Amino acid sequence: MSNFRDYDRSQRLLLPPDLKDWVADDDLAHFIVEAAERVDMHAFHVSRTGSGKAQYHPRLMLALLIYCYASGIFSSRQIERATYRNVSVRFIAANSHPDHDTIAKFRRDNAAAFEAAFSQVLLLAGELGLLKVGMVSIDGTKIDANASKIKSLRYDRICTLREKLAGDIAELMAQAEAADGADSDDGLSLPEEIIRREKLKTRLDAAAKRLEEAVGEDHDGDDPPPPRPERQTNLTDPDSAIMRKSARHEFRQSYNAQAIVDADGSQMVLATDVLSTTNDRHGFEDFIDAMIDTLGTPTTLLGDAGYAGEAVVEALEQRGIEPLISISRQTEPRPYDFRPPKVRDKPPPRITTPWRVAMLEKLQTRQAKEKYRKRKSTVEPVFGIIKSILGFKSFRLRGLNKVKLEWNLITLAYNCKRLNNLKPA
Repeated sequence: MSNFRDYDRSQRLLLPPDLKDWVADDDLAHFIVEAAERVDMHAFHVSRTGSGKAQYHPRLMLALLIYCYASGIFSSRQIERATYRNVSVRFIAANSHPDHDTIAKFRRDNAAAFEAAFSQVLLLAGELGLLKVGMVSIDGTKIDANASKIKSLRYDRICTLREKLAGDIAELMAQAEAADGADSDDGLSLPEEIIRREKLKTRLDAAAKRLEEAVGEDHDGDDPPPPRPERQTNLTDPDSAIMRKSARHEFRQSYNAQAIVDADGSQMVLATDVLSTTNDRHGFEDFIDAMIDTLGTPTTLLGDAGYAGEAVVEALEQRGIEPLISISRQTEPRPYDFRPPKVRDKPPPRITTPWRVAMLEKLQTRQAKEKYRKRKSTVEPVFGIIKSILGFKSFRLRGLNKVKLEWNLITLAYNCKRLNNLKPA
């Protein structure tokens, strides 16, 4: 005789259950709820008129987004479904179900709340004795934009297409007038074709204007030159750019996401930024100052060759930070490379610039080598976890400011998950 437990899916519960009882004590949801409660209400962007339908509490929405991002759920529609299907998400949402439009709007409008939560989690780590800002690592990683690279056009191609579209529109307008004059219906939807081409021409006009204005910003003269023919812009997300991770990788429409990570043990992200250029040094001083204002001044900064610049070294030394920055890119050969080895026609250039010579000499010392060895084992694993474990491989939002918001949100989710694992039981 079989020995099975009886089950009845139609059995009603005698009393309303406490959702908290369904969530394990060590579940990340409890930590995120507590962290969200620390965020000041003034940091949120909410309607303060008091009229209309009651809003979801912003701390509930904040905790909902952080937990879902930490669980690899990024789409607003997927988050909405998770409030029905995922017990931990249902607990955080207090058995309510914000629709995807509400979730998407809250995410767009609350950059300040995400920044405040980011700071609160780091301060909490300090209170627990798990974070002491000493040695830090900095690096960048390329993350796909919410745009296709086939929508990127060169300036010369934009000009050619605009001329062609102008001619096509004029020809279609003439056909429409002729059809009206003949009072006949030949089955062609000329007005729709005209509207479609006019919309495309408007987008191309805006793209050309962006490139021309960018040149104007670089030249203070009254009559700036036209953009170079090879200058490009993307029609879907103009702030993104075509980049590649390294010479071994393909070009993709991407952003350059930056992070400063604690290299003294906690491996938490201390500051974030996003660049629309491959140059890691762009906006470096503001990036460092933002971290100092929140957490204080680190003792040492570890960086790869992407940050090698005299201005960067001087900026760090002026702030009392010891820079340990590689002055050349170290590319490890593949163990089984299908391509034949490159034959150098001439030896590599000699290092003669004074600051480079001084940095090279410092990096050759035993103490500096021990410190610099921590760079790869601190900041690069963070990017690996965000991309491979959390599954965040592309941005959902468009535009540099919104992408910065989303990068701040995913690193906040990472920090919550990391701190929850580090904190004492």
